[in-house]
Amino acid sequence: MKLIIPMAGRGTRVRPHSHTVPKPLLPVAGTMIVERLVETFIRTMDRNIEEIVYILGPDFGNPIKEPLQEMSARHGAKCTFRVQEIALGTAHAVYCAQKDLNGEVIIAFADTLFDSKETFNVDGADSVIWLKKVEDPSRFGVAVYEGEKITGFVEKPAEFISDLAIIGVYYFKDGAKLKKELQYILDNDIKGPGGEYFLTEALDRMIQDGKLFKTATVDEWLDCGTLRAWLETTGFIVEKEAYNLVEQIEALAKKGTMIIPPVYLAKNVTLEGVTIGPNVSVEEGCVLKNSQLSHSIVREQASLEGCTLAGSTIGAHTKLTRVDGEIHVGDHSIISME
Repeated sequence: MKLIIPMAGRGTRVRPHSHTVPKPLLPVAGTMIVERLVETFIRTMDRNIEEIVYILGPDFGNPIKEPLQEMSARHGAKCTFRVQEIALGTAHAVYCAQKDLNGEVIIAFADTLFDSKETFNVDGADSVIWLKKVEDPSRFGVAVYEGEKITGFVEKPAEFISDLAIIGVYYFKDGAKLKKELQYILDNDIKGPGGEYFLTEALDRMIQDGKLFKTATVDEWLDCGTLRAWLETTGFIVEKEAYNLVEQIEALAKKGTMIIPPVYLAKNVTLEGVTIGPNVSVEEGCVLKNSQLSHSIVREQASLEGCTLAGSTIGAHTKLTRVDGEIHVGDHSIISME
């Protein structure tokens, strides 16, 4: 089975970090967002992922492709790249992988994470749509259903129709059938809100053609699409995975450092005279001295000295000195406050 991941978007809501790294490659407690997505499929699907197809932007070069190739190899999957030259909507994004739309495929948009305690069985369905019950369905595309059978889809309904939101994960028994419907939408210029081509239009056409759509509900649906969401999801994951820091806490206390769990510390992190936590993720090779840090993300090889930060995201290879408050700073930055 193939896993197709559209990830050509610019990630404008997580800038400045997405200026240098596509949003799906940003870390959540030491693991790229896209890798956490792949690991979830490996853990919860009843089929093996044999190939991962990444749909990238036209300017995504080797610094982006190499981590994806390495990650695919770690999970025993073939790695394929396709390009979306211009963003024209979800249906257009998926159609950019038209050469790969054959046989069993999963489509997963790489800006959210999900989890489930159960294994998903897709036998007997032409398609399975992953859903999550939400309080405000007007913000999402929703599925209209009877029992486990889906009867239709509505994009951002103004009136209540369903509270099961589509989380951006889809299984198709026959990728060629999906390709045919996507081609029809593009050839006939069928656009939805905002003038974009929507994948839900193709799904509606498949339902009208008598295809059997089933639901798969998830326990957790975590957004990484904004700076705040990235911070909140990181804090949730750090707490959920409950990193064992007993030995580090005892050793670091001798250097004047206090850890307030939950905290994620990667390898080769140097902490001296620091109070860190709760809900903090510090990536590999960081150096933090004489600072206080809570509810924040510090990416790899960053350096902080004399800082008091909360609700902040610090880019890779960045150096901050005597910076206080909330700050969101991109890679390779240098900021020093007198």
